[in-house]
Amino acid sequence: MLILGVDTSGKNGSLALVRFEAGNASTLEIVPLEGGTFSAQMVPQISRMLGDSGLTKREIDAITVVSGPGSFTGLRVGLAAVKALAEALHKPIATVTLLEAAALSSGSEGQVTAAIDAGRGEIYCGEYIIENFRASLLQQSLLTWDELVSGVTERIFVTPDAKLAERIRERRLEVQLIPPAKADLIARIGFDKIVRGETISPELLDAHYIRRSDAELFKFGGTRK
Repeated sequence: MLILGVDTSGKNGSLALVRFEAGNASTLEIVPLEGGTFSAQMVPQISRMLGDSGLTKREIDAITVVSGPGSFTGLRVGLAAVKALAEALHKPIATVTLLEAAALSSGSEGQVTAAIDAGRGEIYCGEYIIENFRASLLQQSLLTWDELVSGVTERIFVTPDAKLAERIRERRLEVQLIPPAKADLIARIGFDKIVRGETISPELLDAHYIRRSDAELFKFGGTRK
């Protein structure tokens, strides 16, 4: 099975072609995408990657894509391109969240809390149970720093943000600093979902944002975003 992995959720992104055969995964190519020019880069880069590997777009079996949380514009560009490609090729789509990818990157088993800087002094947070490279979501939220660590005494945090990791360590909490997720990892996570039948059609593909409820916004003196 040939999987196209796509990540346009951050300031920069990436694309990857990953082949899965007999239980093994091999990355044919991974290329970075420069932020601000995703729309101009994606289609030419996908075409080039396929051509360099002697493949055609018809040989793509499925597409996996980061659905969020992240940059509004970046996610919209990436998801629009994936929608168009999947619809034209009649291929399934598997979505992966950045928090899910972070949790699985840890290689841990059991309960893990993934934390990613959301900007504006807030943090995307997802609590998962990890078992056999499958992340079962317990809850996810958008938190301030104080909310993230309030009342926490024992918890395993994972994050790709070095500054956030250091702040967590200063609270004498366990934290694992992981590399930022790239499209090859997204393809691997997506492949497992495809095998389990966890796919969606192009028309149902949408960005996955994590926002506060109105009740939370008023409680903490915020304004609606």
